[in-house]
Amino acid sequence: MTGVAAIAGAVAAGLLAAAPAEAASPVQIYRVYFDSPGKDTGSNASLNAEWVQLYNRTTTARQLKGVTLRDKSGHTYTFGSFTLKGHKSVYVRTGRGTNTATNRYWGSKAYIWNNTGDTAYLRYPSGAVADTCKWGSSGSSKYC
Repeated sequence: MTGVAAIAGAVAAGLLAAAPAEAASPVQIYRVYFDSPGKDTGSNASLNAEWVQLYNRTTTARQLKGVTLRDKSGHTYTFGSFTLKGHKSVYVRTGRGTNTATNRYWGSKAYIWNNTGDTAYLRYPSGAVADTCKWGSSGSSKYC
């Protein structure tokens, strides 16, 4: 059997499958709550009601040190040493607070995510894009 015939036979038998063009990142942007409830007062409570939820879709814990989350304008949050456990979420909140296993705080005194439309970019330390989420002016949150 020739090499071409062997490959054709393996494909027909389902032994070989095409690999996806781009593998999905293990940690993804799951939801963005870009318009905090109520009036935008600028209080820390209001700022912290604006958040991005990241989800580790694998069973393996992932170290996020150096991973960045940014908006279209270039406001950037960089993770310090932080491990996101398998099948768990972490919320990156806009305002100030004490970091925990489920909540990280940007430390901003101003809103980050635009209510009229924006894009969230999650990038690896290398700069490669792990995930993006884009929304328009409708609603107050977006499932990505």
